[in-house]
Amino acid sequence: MEARGQHGTNVHPGNSPAGRLAAVGNQMIEIHLWLSAELARLRAGLDTSGDARASRDLRAHCLTFCAALGRHHSGEDAGAFRLLANQVPELRPVIANLITDHEVVAGILERVEALLAGDPALPLAQVRAELDGLAALLESHFRYEEKRLVSALNALTGQPGTTEELLGLTAPPT
Repeated sequence: MEARGQHGTNVHPGNSPAGRLAAVGNQMIEIHLWLSAELARLRAGLDTSGDARASRDLRAHCLTFCAALGRHHSGEDAGAFRLLANQVPELRPVIANLITDHEVVAGILERVEALLAGDPALPLAQVRAELDGLAALLESHFRYEEKRLVSALNALTGQPGTTEELLGLTAPPT
């Protein structure tokens, strides 16, 4: 199944010929949109986590989200950023800034995971504060990354590899 963009255009083919990359920058945008939507759902879930079951579900959703975001950023660092730094050296300062952001995000994720692993009574105010900070940082980070890297990533089309190897995740079906 092919994902379609806002105007019905092909954003990324479901299967690239011979495992070659196609529209990686567009796929990065889709991953960012999905991660942002999941974070919004997670933050909204804080308002409905009054009972123990909701709290368990919230913890599970939060840990799943944290793992996906961590995979995405570590995948970018080891995959797309390394490839771009080699092929487009003028992007190295941008990539260094993005890697610094990834380290800050990783610190927030570690704090969230520590809060979730602690007291059985979920510390909602602390979790909310961390997730609110994360949301603000990611909004800025994602826009900067997209503005600076999408064209360069899309130029990788036709090279061997997979989106997951470069971005840590594949774009979820729409």
